Amino acid sequence: MSLPALLQNRLSLPVIGSPMFIISQPELVLAQCRAGVVGSFPSLNARSAAILDDWLLRLTQELDESAAPFAVNLIVHRSNARLEEDLALCVKHRVPIVITSLGAREDVNAAIRGYGGIVLHDVIDDRFARKAIEKGATGLIAVAAGAGGHAGTLSPFALVQEIRAWFDGPLALSGSIANGRAVLAAQAMGADLAYVGSAFIATHEAVADTAYKQMLVDCSAADILYSNLFTGVHGNYLRPSIERAGLDPDNLPQSDPSKMNFAELSEGKKAWRDIWGCGQGIGAVDAVVGAAELVARLQREYAAARGALCAA
Repeated sequence: MSLPALLQNRLSLPVIGSPMFIISQPELVLAQCRAGVVGSFPSLNARSAAILDDWLLRLTQELDESAAPFAVNLIVHRSNARLEEDLALCVKHRVPIVITSLGAREDVNAAIRGYGGIVLHDVIDDRFARKAIEKGATGLIAVAAGAGGHAGTLSPFALVQEIRAWFDGPLALSGSIANGRAVLAAQAMGADLAYVGSAFIATHEAVADTAYKQMLVDCSAADILYSNLFTGVHGNYLRPSIERAGLDPDNLPQSDPSKMNFAELSEGKKAWRDIWGCGQGIGAVDAVVGAAELVARLQREYAAARGALCAA
């Protein structure tokens, strides 16, 4: 296992804040990076390429080497008409880390690695992991069962075990990680980094409805439902948000996975706005706090867990 030099000495905790649609924007990314974890956002959260250009300029100007590096998520799928334009902006601003999703392309990887950037590709099984590395990704994000949003079905033990049988490069693990003990467990399994998303929704800096944030505080793993209706790809969502949208969570139809479009719901409801993604780890979320406070909690829990293991 190994981490690129960029990440070895700039993290206060081995964590990447995962890029979340709408929710992850510059204020959250800045707070995460200043607290010592990688902050990230999907490029499409910037409503235009011009806005993305502004965001990248701001992040590169406001974050120095005392902060953790930031990452941009590129959706590498034919439905993303902005991919080439957004990729060009990542190259222009020399974005330190690019997270690629829903496809792996050699030209994208070559463009990022050409200026010394790191490409992490998210995968749900070993077959996709091998393809990503063959096409030039620097490292992988293993998206296991229980992750928020688009998620796989494999146990993190099985997924990390299979990847580590042949790959010793950078590896992050995603799936139900919301406290410091889980961060340490990800490392014990063989990952270099933990990928934390849902816990950051319940932060002041997150661009999410206050009802969404409170729903995370009020809910637990039993309130998460796995469906492909809303985007064509299976993901985890908060059951109460589905009910609020006027749907029966126990009788959802299947979507056509080839469409990759956000479902239009009844009575003016929209999947991208009204159906709220979330992972199974939210039982650890008991309040809406600042991102720095959340990272501080994770650090305390991580240190306590390491201490307890060393004392055992």
